[in-house]
Amino acid sequence: MSGYVTIAKVGDVKPGQIKTFTVQGKRVLIANQEGTCFATQDLCTHDGGPLADGELVDSEIECPRHGGRFDLRTGAVTALPPMFPIKTYPVRIQDEEIQVDLG
Repeated sequence: MSGYVTIAKVGDVKPGQIKTFTVQGKRVLIANQEGTCFATQDLCTHDGGPLADGELVDSEIECPRHGGRFDLRTGAVTALPPMFPIKTYPVRIQDEEIQVDLG
């Protein structure tokens, strides 16, 4: 049984955009990097701030509070001060819908 849930339509998050959606009680960030959508938690592991207020830089999300960065594909920290990775979620596009497996 699949754990994928529809979060948004493809057109809701345009290339270069970041948006947050609340699904099953979780704040999920969707980032559209050049037409590829990624899903992560929307909380910086450094101080709990919202990542969706940050910037998309190549395949990374930069936290607006202290400039920490995370790889959108893996969640790995790519720039300090965060010490711990963020959670990432598998994404698929079906029938023009962005679906995320919150597993």
